[in-house]
Amino acid sequence: MRTSCLALWAALMVGTAQADTLSKIRASGAVTMGVRESSGALSYTLGGGKYVGYHVEVCERVIQAVQKQLGLAALAVRYQPVTSQTRILLVRNGTVDIECGSTTNNAARQKDVSFAVTTYVEEVRMATKTSSGITGMAQLHGKRVTTTTGTTSVQALRRYKRASGMNFDEVYGKDHADSFLLMESGRADAFVMDGQILAGLISKAKNPAEFRIVGEVLSVEPIAIMFRKDDPAFKKVVDAAIIGMMTSGELAKIYDKWFLQPIPPANTKVGLPLSEATKAAWAAPNDKPMEDYAKK
Repeated sequence: MRTSCLALWAALMVGTAQADTLSKIRASGAVTMGVRESSGALSYTLGGGKYVGYHVEVCERVIQAVQKQLGLAALAVRYQPVTSQTRILLVRNGTVDIECGSTTNNAARQKDVSFAVTTYVEEVRMATKTSSGITGMAQLHGKRVTTTTGTTSVQALRRYKRASGMNFDEVYGKDHADSFLLMESGRADAFVMDGQILAGLISKAKNPAEFRIVGEVLSVEPIAIMFRKDDPAFKKVVDAAIIGMMTSGELAKIYDKWFLQPIPPANTKVGLPLSEATKAAWAAPNDKPMEDYAKK
């Protein structure tokens, strides 16, 4: 009995230490940021280990607040690429301290990780080639439709398929760039994904005029920065930093920079004005999951 109690205590202590991100950062003098390589203007790579985007910049501001909170003279930032399949695992096992990509906050994920207040509200849409003649979801019968493995868009697409009774082939890309390539190369007729990711990938295509975003909205989803579960001290610092940017107008300036101004590497504009849903999320900061949005 004593051995079992000690084992349980040890397991609890490991979990507690794992969750105490501020202590981990203070001890190591470093923080690891999870980043995406092709998540539209939210998070993407310029190559050579450099990552940029709306959420990357927001996280860099948050990390400055963490450094100030801990009273550190310096704090090293390490960038760890993640994918839709690996991001939650790498947060849970301690490899990534703060994930700054394009992750939807939903009830299932809240069982494994925590989310900061919502910084972007996404609409799942469909992109096609302009020449395809496809203008809505109803025209997908008999077509090939791609989306990215491990994303909520997979569920959105399957829900639509069941509800509509349509028959189309599902083709999965390993990441967003791969999914876009499937459509671009003709191996898929349409790409279902977050609207801003679609817009960002189109803006960086060789000929953006060849593609367009069409059809109805399949899902409305709150996108948020993610970190380990059951770590209220870290969440408090992260949320306070983000809410501070919301109230000061700094978050709006960062949004404008990445969604309305020319961005590298091609200096093209994504061209997505701030949505009313995102404005509402900033006006009343919250970490509600996407299921709450579906109730409206």
